[in-house]
Amino acid sequence: MRRKTLFPALLLLIAAACTQQDFDAIIQNGTIYNGTGDAPFTADIGIRADTIAAIGNLNSSDAPVIIDAEGLAVSPGFINMLSWANYSLLDDGRSMSNIKQGVTLEIFGEGSSMGPLNVENNEQPWTTLGEYLEYLTKELGVSTNVASFVGATTIRQRVIGSQNVAPTPDELAQMQQLVREAMEEGALGVGSSLIYAPAFFASTEELIALAEAAAEYDGTYISHIRSEGDDLLKATDELFTIATEAEIDAQIYHLKAAGKRNWDKLPLVLTKIDSLRNLGHNISANMYTYTAASTGLDATIPPTVQEGSYRDFINRLKQPEIREEVLASMRSPQTDWENFYQLAESPENILLVGFDEDSLKYLTGKNLAEISEMRNTDPTETIIDLIIENDGDISSVFFVMSEENVRTKIKVPYMSFGSDARSIAAEGEVLESSTHPRTYGTFARLLGKYVRDENVIPLQEAIYRLTGLPAKNLKLQKRGYLSEGYFGDIVIFDPATIEDKATFTEPHQYAVGVHHVFVNGVQVLKDGEHTGAMPGQVVRGPGWK
Repeated sequence: MRRKTLFPALLLLIAAACTQQDFDAIIQNGTIYNGTGDAPFTADIGIRADTIAAIGNLNSSDAPVIIDAEGLAVSPGFINMLSWANYSLLDDGRSMSNIKQGVTLEIFGEGSSMGPLNVENNEQPWTTLGEYLEYLTKELGVSTNVASFVGATTIRQRVIGSQNVAPTPDELAQMQQLVREAMEEGALGVGSSLIYAPAFFASTEELIALAEAAAEYDGTYISHIRSEGDDLLKATDELFTIATEAEIDAQIYHLKAAGKRNWDKLPLVLTKIDSLRNLGHNISANMYTYTAASTGLDATIPPTVQEGSYRDFINRLKQPEIREEVLASMRSPQTDWENFYQLAESPENILLVGFDEDSLKYLTGKNLAEISEMRNTDPTETIIDLIIENDGDISSVFFVMSEENVRTKIKVPYMSFGSDARSIAAEGEVLESSTHPRTYGTFARLLGKYVRDENVIPLQEAIYRLTGLPAKNLKLQKRGYLSEGYFGDIVIFDPATIEDKATFTEPHQYAVGVHHVFVNGVQVLKDGEHTGAMPGQVVRGPGWK
């Protein structure tokens, strides 16, 4: 009888002990920005395993990890809508330049994706996009979560190669089936990048067909549109056509009006998007917070001469007759392709930041005008010579946008943000090349320069656009908000000190002001320093089976 009497009391003691130690970590006294855009409030957050278990006034006396966030902002982890960390994370899973800004989800797939690859001659330990994401998170380990669109270019190359040809009906059906398979593996939708070969060769009808396959799974069509400059309005109309014909949500990658002569076109694009949104179409966009773009130097050369392999491209440039045709096209102010040489308007506005050949690395960080003067050659001739000598493309920065337009875009309520860059550590061989400062500063620049210093938008609005908005647009489950039952992706930063430090002349500088970062409930950044933790998971889209 006595044992029966004590047993309930013992259960109560165990329950009380579990309640006291219910959390693996508690974030105390922080100013909570929950990702909805609503006004902030002060509360504690309790984390259990990979999940936000409670938000409120919590007893932290027995939690193993206690963080006093008084005076700091506590928000959902930031979502990088356009990341090229799909390559850099294979070598270094820490994601240093982004984790130090509070990024907890990297999204890949601007035109190309890490699968599906051809089985023949595949040297990678994966073939499909889903296998790549699993390999990255489970075999290698990464600090951030990862997700991806399937690349329209990758699909095209898988079925018909890199030639300037249209798919046959059977080939198009194969391409659609590959999209379906990627969607079932968790792809977010289809991504295109239409200024580059071989994507440049894809017709609107081909893109509609791929988007229709993604729409079957409630995916999204996202695009580096066919022109961000002279044909900006025509290119946005193409995206609108694809979205409406395929009945799919659509987003424009890094929306911009490139080239001074095109700056006044941005308001027209925004008006068109507003009109479609008012009709019920979910059209949105993302951006980075700089006036300079970055891409390969081959963006100054017609895509038609880039058909086939890169070796084919280099060999064509060596042929005198083709070279003269290319030079004439580069120098023409009127082209049917996105001519970055013309959009930059001056060789001083083209900065060369990434060479492969050691013999050329002394030119890193110099602009095209300086290099042309050193070589006593015309700038267009210099471009072709450098690409041949480098035996490949050269990473470059193009100053083509206006500061006024950057601020205008930040104010747009459906605008999210992406770095359009790798996530790298400022150490070792990385320092031998330069890069665009967006690699280190995109998100901190938004919160420091444009929110705190210039009051372009309020802080709670900026956080919503970094978190809740992209999560909602991409239909992500339990991401993007600070809410009980959601994954513990959390960033704790100081709104008074967060700032980008990277510049165009000294880009390898980490942002400051982010104190702590949790990914899936695990602390990855502690007092601004990486803990070495690799808790990143695959975040899958709405079609995952």
